[in-house]
Amino acid sequence: MSLSAAPTFVALFPPSSHNRCTRLWSTGRAVSSANAIIPALRRRQASRPPRSSHWHARKFVIKTFASSHQTMQPQPYSGYVAPEALAEVVVKMPSPGDLDAVDERLWVPQTPDVSFRPLLFNVSQGYYVNLLRVRGSGVLSRHRHSGPVHGWVLKGRWKYLEHDWIAEEGSYVFEPPGETHTLVVPEGVEEMITLFNVTGPLLYCDEEGGVVNAEDVFDKLRMAKEHYIRVGLGADYVEQFVR
Repeated sequence: MSLSAAPTFVALFPPSSHNRCTRLWSTGRAVSSANAIIPALRRRQASRPPRSSHWHARKFVIKTFASSHQTMQPQPYSGYVAPEALAEVVVKMPSPGDLDAVDERLWVPQTPDVSFRPLLFNVSQGYYVNLLRVRGSGVLSRHRHSGPVHGWVLKGRWKYLEHDWIAEEGSYVFEPPGETHTLVVPEGVEEMITLFNVTGPLLYCDEEGGVVNAEDVFDKLRMAKEHYIRVGLGADYVEQFVR
C-alpha cells in the first residue's frame, strides 16, 4: 500500500479512529492495524440503531413540533411603536352593486354632474384618494398630471379621446405623469364611478395644452370641508381622512 493512498483510506473512518490510524501509520504498522480496526468499527456500527429508526424519530419530532406550533394562537405586537406614527385610515367601501347606498351627503359636488367622495387626503406626501362620480355622458376635462395616477372603475366606463382603450367596470388603469388627455364618459352611460389615487396637482389645460387651472390635495380638502359644513356634518368630519 502506498502512502499516497492514505487520505482516501483514512477518510472512511470516523474522526476518533482517524487519529489512531494516523499514529499507527507513522510506526509502519498501518496495514495490520487497519485490519484490526475495521472489524471493531463494523461491530460498533452494527450495535447502533438502523438509519431508518433515526430518520423516523426525527420525522416524529419535526411533526410533533409543527403540530404544537400550529395550535399556538398569534399574539399582537407589544413592542415599541414610535408615538409619531399616525393611525391607519379605514373606510368601509360599498360593493359595486351597492354604490347607491352611500350617504349622499358624503359626495362633494364640483359641478352639477361631477362629485367626489373622499377616502384619503395625504397632505404630507401630496396625494389624495377618492371616488369620482360623473352622472351623464360628455367631456369631463382636459388635464395633465405631474405625478402618477391609479384608477379602478367601479361602475360605468370612460375613456380618453387620445387613446383607443376604454376603462370599463372592473378595469384598473395606471397613468404615468406627463401626458395631456381628455376624459370622456361615452354615450349611454348614466353614471360612472371610479376610485382614483392622484399624486400631485391636476393641471387643467386648454386645447393647446396651456394650464388654465390647477387642483391639488389641499384644494380637495378645502372643498370637502366647505361642503360638510353646508350639509351639517361639520368641518371636523373631514379630519378622519387626513394624514
